[in-house]
Amino acid sequence: MDTQKSQPDKQSSSAAAPLVSTSCRKKKNEEATFLEDLKDHIDEFINASVEEHKTCFKKTIQKMFGMSKVVAERSAAESKEAETVSK
Repeated sequence: MDTQKSQPDKQSSSAAAPLVSTSCRKKKNEEATFLEDLKDHIDEFINASVEEHKTCFKKTIQKMFGMSKVVAERSAAESKEAETVSK
């Protein structure tokens, strides 16, 4: 049973690796209740290797900075539009 558990974890982590815009974690069951999903999330977190934690943390930080750049660019574009409209 342990080998079955470890194989899908490796597959899901490698499948999630190229997707920077999504969470490091994949939802196992779309119909799971909140508590079931939370339990799965905690189990994944506890059983993840240090390398998986590092990779996920780096991706999360990159995603946050990427999102802040997009927001800053949008704000700058909107303020330029507002200036041209008001003139």
